[in-house]
Amino acid sequence: MRRLLVATTNPGKQREFARLLAHLPAQLVTPSEIGLDLEVEEPYDTYAENASAKADAYARASGLVTVADDSGLEVAALGGGPGVRTGRWGKGDGGDARRMVAAVAHAHDRGARMVCVVAIGIPSGDSAARVELHSGAIEGSIAREPRGDGGFGYDPVFALPDGRTTAELPEAEKDRISHRGQAVAAAIPRLLELLAGS
Repeated sequence: MRRLLVATTNPGKQREFARLLAHLPAQLVTPSEIGLDLEVEEPYDTYAENASAKADAYARASGLVTVADDSGLEVAALGGGPGVRTGRWGKGDGGDARRMVAAVAHAHDRGARMVCVVAIGIPSGDSAARVELHSGAIEGSIAREPRGDGGFGYDPVFALPDGRTTAELPEAEKDRISHRGQAVAAAIPRLLELLAGS
C-alpha cells in the first residue's frame, strides 16, 4: 500500500486529516512517523502560497505524495483578519477562542468565515515538486462565548447560521461541511489517481 504524507505537526489537524482521508487506499503517515523534522516558513500573504510551500518542501524531502494545507479565520470586525496569520494570532494570552471573543466583544458585525487551501505535493526528482491546489470555505459568525468540546483552535467560537459552533457538531457532520472537509473532498479524486499510479 502506498504511503501518503500528511504534512502537519498540529495534532488537531492530524486528527481531522486522518478522518477525512481514512477511506483512501493509502497508509497515512505524519512527519514524525517517518523521521522528518522540517521547519517550513509561511511568510506569504495567501493561503495558496503557504500551503504550496509546505507541500513542496515535504514532498521533496520525503519523496512521497504529500497533503498540506493553510487555513484561517476571516472576521469582518477585524477587517478580514487574522486570515493567513490565524495560527499565530491567538498565541500567548489565554487561548485562541477566548481572545477572539474579546476582540469582537463590541462589534456590530460578527460575521466570519473559515477558509482552507489544501495543496497536493507530487515529487518529481530533485527539482521542486508539482503542486495542485483545492479550496473550501464556510460562512458563519463569532459566538459570544466558547461552546462545545469538539474540534480545535477556533471551533468553539465559530458559529454556524443555525447557532451551533463547529465544536458542537458531531465529527462526521463537521467533516462534511467544514472548510477543511470541503477542500479535502475536492482533492480526493486527484489523490485517488495519484495513489493508483495514474
